[in-house]
Amino acid sequence: MKTLTLAWRNLLRNRRSITTALAIAIGAITILIFGGYVNAIVIGMQTSVVSTSGHLRIERSGYASYGMGDPAAYSIVNAREVIETIQRDPQFASRALVVTPVVVFFGLAGNFEAGVSRNVLAAGVIPSEHNRMRRWNDYGLTGYAPRTLALPDDRPDAAVLGRGLARVLHLCAPLAVPNCDAPSALKAAAETQAPADIAALAEDEATRDPDARAAGGPRIEILAPTERGAPNVASVVPVKAQPQATKELDDVFLVNHLPLVRRLLFGKDGDDRATAIVIQLKHTRDLSEVKSRLHELFAAKGWPLALRDFTEVVPSYNPILKLFRSIFSFIGILMAVIVLFTAANTMSMAVAERTVEIGTLRSLGVRRSGIRRLFLLEGLMLGAIGAAVGIAFALAIAYVINRAGLTWTPPYQVEPEPLNVRLWGEWGLIAGTGMVLILIAGVSALRPSARAARLPVVDALFHV
Repeated sequence: MKTLTLAWRNLLRNRRSITTALAIAIGAITILIFGGYVNAIVIGMQTSVVSTSGHLRIERSGYASYGMGDPAAYSIVNAREVIETIQRDPQFASRALVVTPVVVFFGLAGNFEAGVSRNVLAAGVIPSEHNRMRRWNDYGLTGYAPRTLALPDDRPDAAVLGRGLARVLHLCAPLAVPNCDAPSALKAAAETQAPADIAALAEDEATRDPDARAAGGPRIEILAPTERGAPNVASVVPVKAQPQATKELDDVFLVNHLPLVRRLLFGKDGDDRATAIVIQLKHTRDLSEVKSRLHELFAAKGWPLALRDFTEVVPSYNPILKLFRSIFSFIGILMAVIVLFTAANTMSMAVAERTVEIGTLRSLGVRRSGIRRLFLLEGLMLGAIGAAVGIAFALAIAYVINRAGLTWTPPYQVEPEPLNVRLWGEWGLIAGTGMVLILIAGVSALRPSARAARLPVVDALFHV
């Protein structure tokens, strides 16, 4: 207890202690603010991916390698049975939030009245279930607004496009796309007729669906290969242009109702088929257990199905995480080195200035271990004070930033996102940062304390 009191008094009378504590506090603030920023990016990215793509995708074995080139051959032919089976499983039902089939394929979309076309990544979804997925916000992000898919349930021929795709197809005016200049030269109406084969397919589609053009407004034709390789076409009404997460996706994004896409891709016998079954869980922490359980179910049923989680569905997810974590590690190491040398310099100067005091203590019977313990305790206390001050200021700064209404546009994003620092509640990061800084301050006192303990008593007493 006396050693603790003496160490505290020595810190109070040493003016360098204030400077060193501030250096440690600045290191803590830097590490925590950037760490909270990285946490916000990671959680925000996960929320964005999971809310649109789910946690898991059930696919037919081989689809990941070959399915996009031949979606009909690598589709799940009994999608309804698979969904009902996994929903009845008690281990799965308590953890699942949404289980929905989707059909995804590469096709060609054309606005032949304007004489333009574009290859697209088309998807067929159930709008109500897809929008329920988009409300997923398990981490309670502040400022997060779900991007509802504007696909009406009562319009089976409706389609939603990415804004980039709407620009390419000359649908800026009908879909009210912002920042969209009209093309410098439009083809004459006589020159914008569709090729004969595609026009015939479109006419056949309209004949089979006499109400196809009842809604009026612009229409686009979607061309897709069927199971036998022959082309098929569907006419849809673009109702909304919505920005997507990345520009690359925004330029090819096209989503329609699932029954229409099934008919387009699989024909009349495709009512129970899907290229994937998307699963969204209530909590990401259940992902590994759910994957294991689904593998057991598939093996028991003999279904040739495979699972991919959201980190595999979005290939850029893990590299982005590694990038930010590498930057965080670099900053953490840099601040640790600065704190180490600053604290070591302060403790070395303290030993040099208190040589006579050390000699006096030794002459009064204090052992060498007591001298080492005294300076080591001073270093630890210095680190604790600096870390505590830094943590308090970091929490206050994070609070101000989160309520400042700041936004930024992440790389490859087309829309600004709220700028957040997720620090409150990240007690592992806070405690870890504090403990590391205290440990570094203690380590910085080891050599000076050992040197102080080795000083000869007589030489220390007569030191000038």
